[in-house]
Amino acid sequence: MPRVQLPTVTPKRRAWNKGRIIGQKRPLLPKQVWAIRARLELAGNLRDLALFNVAIDSKLRGCDLVKLTVTDLVRDGRVRERASVIQSKTQRPVQFELTENTRDTVAAWVGSPEMIGCRFMFPSRFHDRPHISTRQYGRLVRDWVTAIGLKPSGYGTHSLRRTKAAEIYRKTGNLRAVQLLLGHTKVDSTVRYLGVELEDALSIAERIDI
Repeated sequence: MPRVQLPTVTPKRRAWNKGRIIGQKRPLLPKQVWAIRARLELAGNLRDLALFNVAIDSKLRGCDLVKLTVTDLVRDGRVRERASVIQSKTQRPVQFELTENTRDTVAAWVGSPEMIGCRFMFPSRFHDRPHISTRQYGRLVRDWVTAIGLKPSGYGTHSLRRTKAAEIYRKTGNLRAVQLLLGHTKVDSTVRYLGVELEDALSIAERIDI
């Protein structure tokens, strides 16, 4: 009796995003920023407080944030009011401001015993790594948002990058300003990143009377 060769069945791979919420991560609201900040202050966690504040002010991607050096933020013993770094993704410089509160937390962290002899702003506690990894940064963000009662699936490191940018756009409607602050090469990227819709644009236009 001739043998019947059955077709090869390829096992179905599990979808990479099954069970995950994908898409843009939400920016934090001002009250949520202050809630996280207050918890870190009460805990006396200087490193995480400095990291959180710098993340909000700088609007940097995680890969650039974790690689900040002390000299990027501190000059002649004083924390800079404005700083500039070269972005890893675009190889273009981006400038950002450091508010007074952030400068105070950075100064306190840099002056702590843990930072003696450290080149990077956020050094790793593992001897084989010079600074914290983006994965570790992501875990910290998850812990921060969970601590104030938010679902971590809706937030990530880009939430901190988007927070101040979204607030600036909400208050001014100035996409060009947000584009420059985020270091985007095209304003279209900023529109997509902020999730700007036609309704948003019309609402802004309605407030302008010429």
